[in-house]
Amino acid sequence: MAECEFINNCPFFEGKLARKEVEIDKLKDEYCRSNSLHCARYIVAIALGKESMPPDLYPHEKEVAYRLLAESEDGAE
Repeated sequence: MAECEFINNCPFFEGKLARKEVEIDKLKDEYCRSNSLHCARYIVAIALGKESMPPDLYPHEKEVAYRLLAESEDGAE
């Protein structure tokens, strides 16, 4: 799979991790460069729009992403 389209402007990396290059590189290797479908932030951005990405959502929090999607579907009915 290609690199995530949000890799260069994902707000997650500009917050708490802004000065932690080693941690950023590890996360980008795991979530952004390999398979972005493993990233909770990517899942929310694609399904609900980038503006719906909670700023504090970590890439590994897929359960939270799925809950946001379910809540969005419940609200659409």
